[in-house]
Order: sequence, then C-alpha cells, then structure tokens
Amino acid sequence: MNEKKIIDFTTGSPAKLILSFYWPLLMTSMLQQLYNFVDVMIVGKGLGDNAFASVGNMGSIFFLIVGFSFGLANGFGVLIAQSFGAKDHEQLKHRFAGTIQLSIVMAVILTFLSVTFLPTALRLMNTDEVLMKNCLIYGYIVFGAISISICYNVSAAILRALGDSRTPLKAIIISSVINLALDSFFILVLHSGVEGAAVATVISQITSSIICIRRLRSIEMIRIDASYFKNEAKIYIDLFANGLPMAFMNSITAIGCMVVQHNVNNYGPVYTTAYSACSKYMNLFMNPASTAGNAMSAYTSQNYGAKEYNRIKDGLKVCLSISLITYLLLGSLMVFIPRQLASILISGEESIKLVCEYLPICGIAIIVVDVLFVVRCGVQGMGHPVPPMWSGVLEMVLRITVIYALMSRLGFMSVAYAEISAWVGALIVNAVAFCKVLLPKLGAVKKPAKLSQGLCSPLNRSA
Repeated sequence: MNEKKIIDFTTGSPAKLILSFYWPLLMTSMLQQLYNFVDVMIVGKGLGDNAFASVGNMGSIFFLIVGFSFGLANGFGVLIAQSFGAKDHEQLKHRFAGTIQLSIVMAVILTFLSVTFLPTALRLMNTDEVLMKNCLIYGYIVFGAISISICYNVSAAILRALGDSRTPLKAIIISSVINLALDSFFILVLHSGVEGAAVATVISQITSSIICIRRLRSIEMIRIDASYFKNEAKIYIDLFANGLPMAFMNSITAIGCMVVQHNVNNYGPVYTTAYSACSKYMNLFMNPASTAGNAMSAYTSQNYGAKEYNRIKDGLKVCLSISLITYLLLGSLMVFIPRQLASILISGEESIKLVCEYLPICGIAIIVVDVLFVVRCGVQGMGHPVPPMWSGVLEMVLRITVIYALMSRLGFMSVAYAEISAWVGALIVNAVAFCKVLLPKLGAVKKPAKLSQGLCSPLNRSA
C-alpha cells in the first residue's frame, strides 16, 4: 500500500498544504497547455495557417464535449473528497464505484453524440469551406477516441480529490514527450497532415490514462469488489446532483464560445486564425489561476466534509494570492509583447495585427477571471454547484449579447469585450454565492466558541 502521495487538507498549515499540492498540479496543467500549444505550433509551422485555423476552430466544440465530461468528473471528485475529509471510507468506496459506472455510460453517450453531430456543429459555427475538410478529419479521430480523454479526466479528478497531484504530473510529463515526438514525426517527417496531430494526441492520452489507473488500483482505501457495483440509486443521484450542474456550466460556457466563434468565422480565415491564436494564449496564461481554483476545490471539499470551515477561509487567501501573482507576471506579457507572442504561432500579418489588438485588453482584465476561478471552485467544493452553473448561463448570455451588439462596429475588438463582460458577470454571481454559503457556517462555528468561553469565565467557575 502506497499512500504517501495522498494529502489530508484538514490538518496542518493551509499555505504549506495548498502549495505542496499546487506545484505538481500547476506543472501538470502547464504541461498540458504547453503540449497543446506546441502541438498547434507544429501544425501551423509545418502545415500552414489554414491547418492551424482548422485545429483551432475545433477548440469550442472540443470544450463543449470534453468540458462536459471534465465538469462531471470534477463534480464526482468533490463528493469523493468530502467523504475522504469526513474519514467515511465506506461511503468513499461506494462513491468511487458509482463514479466508474457513470463515467462508462457518459463515455459511450458522448462518443456517439460528438461523432454523429460534428458536421452539423461545424456548419452552425459557419466554418469556412477551406477549413471544413481538415476540421472533420481532426474531429473524427479525436472524438472517436473521446472515451480515452474521459478516462484520464475522471482518474485525475479522483486522484486530486484524494490530494494526489503528483501522479497526474507524472502522467502528463510522459504523455507530453510522446505527443510532441509523434507530432514532429507525423507532420514534419511523414507530412501526414492534421490527422497526424490527432493520432499523436490520442496515443498520448492512452498513456496518461494507463498511468493514472495504475495509481488508483494501488490505493487501498478505494480498493473495491463486485459488491460495491450494485445499483445504488442514492449514490447515482448524489453524484449526478453534484456533477451535472458543473458539467452543464462548462457546456453552456462552450456554447457561448461557439457563438463567438461563429461570428468570428463570418469574417474569414484571417479572423479565425487570429482568434485561434488568442484562444491558445488565453488558455495558457489563465492556467496558473485555473490551477489555483482546482487546488481550492480539493482543499475546500475535504475541509467542508470535515466541517473545518475556518480553514476554507484561510485557503481562499492563499489561492487568491497565487492568482494575483500570476496575473502580474502573465498579464504583463499580454500587454507589452503581443506581437512577439503572435509571431510564435502564426505568420500572416493581418492575423498578427488582430492578435495585437486583442491580447493587451484581455491582459489588463484577466485578473477578473483569475479571481473567478478560485471563488467558483470554492463554491463547488462546498457542494453547491448550482450557482456556478447559473453563472455559466450568464456568461453565455453576456458573450452573445456583446458580440452581436459590437461586432459590426468594433470588429475583432468586440471579442475581447465579450470575454471581459462574461468574466465580470460570472464573478459577481459566484462571489455572492461563496459568501452566502460560507459566512453562516463561520457564524455557527463562532457561537459555540463564545458559549464555551462563557462557561469557563470566572463568574461561572465561582458558581
């Protein structure tokens, strides 16, 4: 039995615990973003801007499907973390078994839907005919193997719930090396086209899934037998009640992004290429704060399960500090060197100019979404996934409203304002929800403490 990688967030220094969990998690997340980044860079430099735009155009659809599974997996992980924090290992095993069963069902359904409706989704996004063939080739391969991605997301979510951020790091390091090596071989040596990038991605995901599954099988506290796989309606209901709102939040947000992509695509491949480049940098530079949010979720879930509410407040301070530091570092790059950043990915001067308009504005405002990641994950970690789901609806509405109101007047700049407005709206909803959930719990903790002090006062002792 090897339990040394598991972290119990309910005792010890919040800052030390969160940082020891955060750094491997950040390296994992950054490596994922980096290999996605280098993946499309190889596509762009090896196959041209149109191939780059084709792969980038798939981003919103990929987020719609994978984001749904990722949200569901994280929702399941919150309940697993709460059971772990409460030291209820029997409940933990039942929830683990239920997660496996529901994940298999989810993989089958999402594979069928994504492959069947891919052409329709691309047409709804007004994908240029120049890009359509490559989009379909790439999409059919990646979505045909979407169950592999789901397997990794679920396995990694369970490991994070148990405080293990090192195994996903190991998995991503190995799979990243494999992915980049295969990308270079397929595209630069064999000149295979976008299908080479897709196949490389699938092979690397298989590798990372195997590593995480092997680790899960070694953890004794979640070692289960056939008896735990009996149909248990309450377990399924609890898992879905927490997972579905988080899944819908991601998918609703993705729909808003797809509408933005649709409007961008109306302006032709130059705009599509620029938006693809901007999206890659936004995902990369939001990653450290997003990772702080994931750390906040695991930390909050365990402490909420253990009823250690004051520790949640301390964890919030640590994670917000991480977000502020990353904002100052990465936001500055977007503001001061947008042209250099754009030139790494693309070569067309028109597209580069558009990127130079977009990145500085979002670089100034990115602190809003950095804070949003932490606060929203805190709400989800406390077992309240519905307010974040509604904030996703608000994000979608604001993106669509702003893009239709401003696109004809401001052009590509309206995309940046649509993003910022969505972040602001979502942050307000989640900040209110966080305070409404946590403050009453903190008040309930203080009252017994005051009562205890009263009973121990000199007056009461003399009585």
